[in-house]
Amino acid sequence: MAELIAIIFIAFILDLLIGDPPYRYHPIRMIGRCIAYIEKKLFGRGWSEKGGGIILALILEALVFFSYIILITLFSSLHSWAGLIINLYLCYSCLALGDLLNHIRPVIHSLDSGNIDMAKKSMAMLVGREVQILDEKGLSRAAVETMAENFVDGFLSPLFWYLMGGVLSFIINTSTLTTGMTLMLMFKAASTLDSMVGYKNERYLNFGWAGAKLDDLMNFIPARLSIFILFLGAVLSRLHPLKGVKTAFKDRLKHDSPNAAHAESFVAGALGIRLGGPTRYPDGIKTKPWLGNGTSKVGVLHICLTTALIRYSAWIAVVTLLSPFLFFLSYPFSGSFMTDNK
Repeated sequence: MAELIAIIFIAFILDLLIGDPPYRYHPIRMIGRCIAYIEKKLFGRGWSEKGGGIILALILEALVFFSYIILITLFSSLHSWAGLIINLYLCYSCLALGDLLNHIRPVIHSLDSGNIDMAKKSMAMLVGREVQILDEKGLSRAAVETMAENFVDGFLSPLFWYLMGGVLSFIINTSTLTTGMTLMLMFKAASTLDSMVGYKNERYLNFGWAGAKLDDLMNFIPARLSIFILFLGAVLSRLHPLKGVKTAFKDRLKHDSPNAAHAESFVAGALGIRLGGPTRYPDGIKTKPWLGNGTSKVGVLHICLTTALIRYSAWIAVVTLLSPFLFFLSYPFSGSFMTDNK
C-alpha cells in the first residue's frame, strides 16, 4: 500500500511541476492511435452503428488491460525498481492538471496584455469551440469552463479510479499498485474514446454511443465528488463556497451530459458569474444552458481565481482521498493485510 500512496503523490507533484509535454509515444496518444486504427477497420467492415461502437470499446479496454499487465510483468521481472518506475511514468502520464494550468497561463498573459489574437491561439489548443469569434469575455468564460470541466476529467476521475483500484485489491487479493494503475488506465481509455468518437453528429451518433456512455459511467461518482472537493477549495481560496454549492445543486443537471455541469456550476456560483450559454463549434452553434445567475462579464480576474481554486482543490483531493489509506497504513493491525496484499 505504501507504493500505491507514494506513486500517486510523486506523480501529482511531477504533473504540477512539469506538466505533460507532448511527444509521439505518450501513453494517451498511443491509446488515441489505437482507437483511430480500430475505428477505421470497423468502418471498413460496415460496423458503423452501435454494435461497432460497443466492439471498439471492448477491444480498446481489453487491449489497454492486457498491454499494461504484460508491460508491468516484464519490467517487474527485470527489477522491482523497474516496475515502480514504469508505474510512476504511467501514473504521471494519466494526470493532466499541470498541463491544463500550463496552457492557461499564456491565455492569462495574452489577455492581460491586450493581445486578443494570441489569446485566441492559446485557447484554440485547449477547446474545440470556434475561438476566432470570441472577445475577451468569451475567451475568459471558455478558460474558466475548460478548467472546471477538466478538473474532473483530467484529474479527479483518474485519481478516483486509481484509489478505487487500491480498495478493490483488498477484495480480490491482488497488488494494490497494479490494480490501481489498471483502473486508472482503463478510465483514461474510456475518456480518450469519448473525446474521439463521443460526438452527436452523423458519423458518431450511434457509433460513439458506447464510448460516451462508458465515459459517463466512469465520471459519475467523481463529478459529484467534485462539489465537495471544490467546496473545500473555495473555502481556502476565499471565494463563495455556499453560493457554489447552491448553484451546483440548482444547475448541475442542466447539461445533456449527466456529469459535465457539476464542477462548472459550482465554479459559476463560487465566482458569482454565468457560464455556458450558446457556444459556436466548427459544425454549428450548440445551445448550452446557462449555469449560475451572476455576471456575464467574465474577465482575466475570474481565470486567475479559478486557477487558484483548482490548485487548492487538487491538493485537497489528494490529501482527502489518500487519508483513509494513510490511516490504514499506520494502523497497528494493517501489517498482516499488507503482507498478503503488496
